Amino acid sequence: MKDRNGWDGKLRVDDAADRRAVITNPEALEDPDYSDDEAPPAEEINADEDILDDEDPEVKDIDLVHCRISSIPALKLERFAKLEKLCLRQNQITRIDFPATLGATLKELDLYDNLIGHIKGLDEFTNLTSLDLSFNRIKHIKNISHLKELTDIYFVQNKISIIEGLDELVHLRNLELGANRIREIQNLDNLKALEQLWLGKNKITEMKNLSSLSNLKILSIQSNRLTNITGLAELRDLEELYISHNLLTDLSGLESNTALRVLDFSNNQVSKLENIVHLEQLEELWASNNQLSNFEEVERELKNKEHLETVYFEGNPLQTNSPAIYRNKVRLALPQVKQIDATYVRLV
Repeated sequence: MKDRNGWDGKLRVDDAADRRAVITNPEALEDPDYSDDEAPPAEEINADEDILDDEDPEVKDIDLVHCRISSIPALKLERFAKLEKLCLRQNQITRIDFPATLGATLKELDLYDNLIGHIKGLDEFTNLTSLDLSFNRIKHIKNISHLKELTDIYFVQNKISIIEGLDELVHLRNLELGANRIREIQNLDNLKALEQLWLGKNKITEMKNLSSLSNLKILSIQSNRLTNITGLAELRDLEELYISHNLLTDLSGLESNTALRVLDFSNNQVSKLENIVHLEQLEELWASNNQLSNFEEVERELKNKEHLETVYFEGNPLQTNSPAIYRNKVRLALPQVKQIDATYVRLV
């Protein structure tokens, strides 16, 4: 399933352009020591080789991906007095150990997919705006409360069980904690500027402690253990809600979320399409693999939405009971839509 922009709504990890890539290797979520067999061969680096020897000391951006780097001091980074962005993805780094001199300029630090078990060594890096420690072995969020300029944190696929240590980060806009071991949403009250919260693939049973996040635009809480929609009454500016792969049986709880543009409740147990007629700004509705069976409900709840362009109903009795006429019936009920499941509707 994909929307009109080609996004399938799954857990995001990263993207060099806008930090919005999706997971294309879901098996990595099950195996903390996962490695991609199709990745390019790792560059062989001799122990005494300085891989940055020919790099201009004035450079502002260093990107060393999949180079089997295990020691940060061996890179001799103190030479780069103007460094603003450092990416050391997919290496074998076990400890954060940067020269303190980098703290004056470094803004973006990317240590995605390494072997880091503890957040230490960032005392001098108070200018950081982006920190990516996804796909590591971190159990506790510690030692970052002094990084008050942070706007983006990526801790996807670690071993974090408690949301903590974030109270001081009042400028944080984007927090990614997908694929961890979190059971409860907590300790977010001070993050008034937060716009995106990603909590997919955890062990959360209830949506709560979200009322203070009045600026939240995107909430992803897919693949958890939710049985109903709660705690969203104060999130009046929420635009995108991803709540697929849970245990929902109905869509009550969205009464105040009239700004929603995207609603994804695929792979739940919802049997009636109701309680969303008031969501007049909806552009995309993803409802695949539920128990929806009534085309009259589809028309009643969605026909008034002039901005609606994409709907997904495949895997429901709506589609499985009459596959030959299913799309035509959706088109008749919703003449404004441009995409039904993965198929674009031909304009006549």
